[in-house]
Amino acid sequence: MAIEKVRTYFKSFGMEDRIQEFAVSSATVELAAAALHCAPQRIAKSLSFLVKEHAILVVTAGDAKVDNAKYKAQFGAKAKMLSPDEVETMIGHAVGGVCPFAIEEGVEVWLDVSLQRFETVFPACGSSNSAIELTIPELEKYAGSLGWVDVCKGY
Repeated sequence: MAIEKVRTYFKSFGMEDRIQEFAVSSATVELAAAALHCAPQRIAKSLSFLVKEHAILVVTAGDAKVDNAKYKAQFGAKAKMLSPDEVETMIGHAVGGVCPFAIEEGVEVWLDVSLQRFETVFPACGSSNSAIELTIPELEKYAGSLGWVDVCKGY
């Protein structure tokens, strides 16, 4: 189960106890915000794309929408999201629990600047009913990101 992979990942940093699991679904931004009692924009959603035959994750704020022109300028390709089956196979987590932790080798992780307006954000933890609260520096560290990008509208 993907949440166990994420729990093991965070255990190596002594942080597994910070993972929150809910009795309700947190599979969408709205559901996660309700489960966490926070603003939807503070949900760190992990979007899965295919770029030149390899998978990438772009972690954005919950209210952010990808700007196709910015995306193409950044990655040199049209934004092509992975299908649900491709997400699970190529990223290592099912849709609803996708996160940048304990993912398949070779998946690039990028953080969108839409997240920088918050002190803490809530990415999922590999299941459709989990999350962890991280500061932006913690997200940078534990997501293993390659850096910041600006690929969303209005940021």
